[in-house]
Amino acid sequence: MSKRIFVGNLPFSTTEQELNELFAEIGQVESASIISNRYSGRSRGFGFVEMTDDAEADKAIEQLNGKVVGEREIVVSEAKPREERPPRD
Repeated sequence: MSKRIFVGNLPFSTTEQELNELFAEIGQVESASIISNRYSGRSRGFGFVEMTDDAEADKAIEQLNGKVVGEREIVVSEAKPREERPPRD
């Protein structure tokens, strides 16, 4: 089973390819995505990476949390399950 990783405080210029390459140095990446603003399309400064091996994912979290990427110290942790939100009116 794959493990989903949260990556925060990313430079707004970071691409999904760059995020994928960063984590691929440690292990096999299933997917990497940058979350963007729905209206402007601009990066929101965070994303998610799914790694196929739990041990590699734990190693990536340990090695990359606090790493400086593009002059910003990124935050890397295991992603929490998405909470249900009430619909907007």
